[in-house]
Amino acid sequence: MPGRHRPATHPTDPTLKSSVADPTLVVLDTQSIHGAVGVPADTTGKDASKKVPGRKRCLAVDVLGLVVEAVALPASAHDNAAGIALLNGVAAQTDTVRKALVDQGFKKSVVDHGKNLGIDVEIVERNPAEKGFVPQARRWIVEQTNGILMFYRRLVRDYEHRLASSRSRVFWAMTSVMSRRLTGAILPSWRSA
Repeated sequence: MPGRHRPATHPTDPTLKSSVADPTLVVLDTQSIHGAVGVPADTTGKDASKKVPGRKRCLAVDVLGLVVEAVALPASAHDNAAGIALLNGVAAQTDTVRKALVDQGFKKSVVDHGKNLGIDVEIVERNPAEKGFVPQARRWIVEQTNGILMFYRRLVRDYEHRLASSRSRVFWAMTSVMSRRLTGAILPSWRSA
């Protein structure tokens, strides 16, 4: 059905050959996560706008909501630093990405950096009349991925001492998400236990 999200099927499915190759569009977003008590102070910070002490989890996802690149930074890092790091990671992994969608937290330096990498970065504007959290068209998939990741206990709060370990936790969780999509298995959440 046009306009409807098609669930992931087995990679040998012939209908996937043309539709699921390397991504041509990615959606970038950041999420501030509280840091645990034992996390070193030199790898954390405080997000001034959200008042969150801890780390910033940065994701680049494709249109299926699968993580293409993840970066962990101190929460005090600006979204521009996150966007540049994500674009560098995406460009290093695949040369098929032509467009990236970002929110208004990312500024002109991310757009210019994307242009240097051959990626058209589009800032999706928010309607100023809308109050609170309203999913933006074409950007909702990254918000959904952030929500799915919050079902994994180790990702609700950042417990890791190293930024690389924090990044790897995202990929571990996405491995579980992809396995469930392929098999159709339903796993209970830690919240329902």
